[in-house]
Amino acid sequence: MVRSVFVSRLAVFCLAAGLTVLPAVPPAAGAAEPPDPAAAAFTRLRQDPARLDAVLRALPKGADLHNHLAGAVYAENMLDWAARDGLCVAPAQGRILADKCAPGPESGRVPAADLAAHPDLRADMIDALSMRDYVPTPADRSGHDHFFATFARFGPAQAAHDGDMLAEAVARAAEDHVLYLELMISPQLGPVADLGSRFVLQGDGFADADRAIAPALPALVAAARHQADAMESRMRAVLQCGTQAAHPGCGVTVRYLYQTIRTMPPAMVFPQLDFGYALVKADPRFVGINIVAPEDDAVAMRDYGLHMRMFGWLARRDPQVRLSLHAGELAPGLVPPEGLRFHIRQAVEIAGARRIGHGVDILHEDDPDGLMAEMARRRVMVEINLTSNDVILGVAGAAHPFNAYRAAGVPVALSTDDEGVSRIDLTHEYARAAATYQLDYAALRDLSRSGLEYAFLPGDSLWARTRPFRMVAACAATPSGPVPAGGACHDFLAHSQKARLQWTLEARLHAFETGMIRQAALMDGHAQSAGQ
Repeated sequence: MVRSVFVSRLAVFCLAAGLTVLPAVPPAAGAAEPPDPAAAAFTRLRQDPARLDAVLRALPKGADLHNHLAGAVYAENMLDWAARDGLCVAPAQGRILADKCAPGPESGRVPAADLAAHPDLRADMIDALSMRDYVPTPADRSGHDHFFATFARFGPAQAAHDGDMLAEAVARAAEDHVLYLELMISPQLGPVADLGSRFVLQGDGFADADRAIAPALPALVAAARHQADAMESRMRAVLQCGTQAAHPGCGVTVRYLYQTIRTMPPAMVFPQLDFGYALVKADPRFVGINIVAPEDDAVAMRDYGLHMRMFGWLARRDPQVRLSLHAGELAPGLVPPEGLRFHIRQAVEIAGARRIGHGVDILHEDDPDGLMAEMARRRVMVEINLTSNDVILGVAGAAHPFNAYRAAGVPVALSTDDEGVSRIDLTHEYARAAATYQLDYAALRDLSRSGLEYAFLPGDSLWARTRPFRMVAACAATPSGPVPAGGACHDFLAHSQKARLQWTLEARLHAFETGMIRQAALMDGHAQSAGQ
């Protein structure tokens, strides 16, 4: 098994470093795993909180699967773009304005370019455009409302900068040692939603709606693909990809989920979904579909079941298109109790979601244990967003269902949601999970692997099983490192994008663990010297 090969190689290093490990003998069926020197090293290093942050930042993280590109950007960068574009801000409203600044002073408006000379105003704008230093006020009463209000406040600054946004997202991922991003974006959202003016949606008449808008979809798909091309071209230019000065972000693998907006009228939601399916089938960069916006919104709550039936109809027509759906981003008091009882179940059973975003209200669903058992059986993964769930819903610590999902065998992975708005990165989420739930190294490594395991990448998985993780037979005995030049493992990896990226993750984990063991040995050596 690959862990036995890996532990054997680490054992040699540990013995040289003075660490005691047991021989790497493959365990008999049903026997306990041999001691893991990497786990022991992590336990030693986590005793120093300052050192732990650096260790977790260096930890290779498989994927961030729940990341809205619009919310991934830090406010400072958006204010800089607004200044370059000649836009004004309205400090009293905490808003970037869409129109150019007129010459001369204007009441209530300040050129974004002038904020550099007014640090207090700039700081207030950053607070208004993010969750930094958020404190409730009578006019801004909750983290939920403040969070969602930021998108309208900073939207004008993003209009001409989707490539810069992408560059920021992949650059931060690289600095965070993330291999893969699935970013939620909505190219051609306005024209697609406007297709709803061409028909009247009668109940569940999705087939009639589909026929009405089908002639317009090819041109919109072509426009969306062109928009994605331009965005990626700008990203490559910003990061100097393909040159000797290329930023490490150039090496991050990126795919997209087409995000639809659930707070529009049904006749505008269905065209988005139909278009999303067409886009996924036409462009391999788009690997799935999501539905977004506040789940507690009156329209979103009223039409939730209808939206799930829309997804269900489309899924029966095109079962190959995969869904990751925001469901259960709710908490008691935010909506009436009956609103907490069915969203996740309908996303799984009616829409056919492969992944659930948030899933916070699972324990308030009807028969939560039965639902989690079903999710575990179907391998429906939950994208866990700890900071987002805290600042938006006030759900954290023991009140969060993270441990309930894990105990039920439901696969989970950590993600950021809107890292720019929340002022975090994926390392922050790993550190929060490690501290809050006392996760050991094996659990953190499993979270990293799960990100890639449940990514919507094509190809077979490197893993034959995931509880615990065990490689497919073709690669189980192959040492971690570069893709082998030949043999069964080479042939297996050659036919799977997913497995190749998973193999890269394993190679990086091997290097990371070797370094972690060395670092722990040095700490022990210093401690012994100091004690003599």
